Amino acid sequence: MKIRKVTAETLPKAVALLHASFPESDYEARLITDLHEHGKQIHDWVCIHTNKVIAYIGFTFAYQGREVCGLHLAPLAVKPEFQKQGVGSELLRYALTQEPVKSSAIFVLGRPDFYQRFGFTPCSMPLCPFDHNNAHFLSIRYSASLPFTIGYEAEFMSNLPAQPPHKTRGKGRKARR
Repeated sequence: MKIRKVTAETLPKAVALLHASFPESDYEARLITDLHEHGKQIHDWVCIHTNKVIAYIGFTFAYQGREVCGLHLAPLAVKPEFQKQGVGSELLRYALTQEPVKSSAIFVLGRPDFYQRFGFTPCSMPLCPFDHNNAHFLSIRYSASLPFTIGYEAEFMSNLPAQPPHKTRGKGRKARR
């Protein structure tokens, strides 16, 4: 397996992977496509095995008002036939050591039992607009407790499905937003 930054060549393969990993929704694929097309700064990597993209991870800016306060991890996806083999964990470990991810506060909306293994802790502040009571909102390297609602790039809002799913499934659903 090789981990590489997303390029113009690998982006369509990453988008196809997101479609395969989230068959009930095109939210994640549209989100990543729109972020790239709109020139938003996104730190993203793919995992390649036998010349095929088998996993994707992306990070975008997190905002307190208009100021950047960290990064959002979203989405993390592994091709269904490679799930539960440690691919997502390896990709996440790798990404957490890369600049500027390794020096930023990171926020994620996902399964606490998965992300806590990597040092993420439940986050009561800031508030996540996508997670009532912050039940699945976690952070790493964030210690402030200022009351505010964290901001996302506009593409997160413009791609929301009419009725977002309320349940989470395997690793691919962790970083929904």
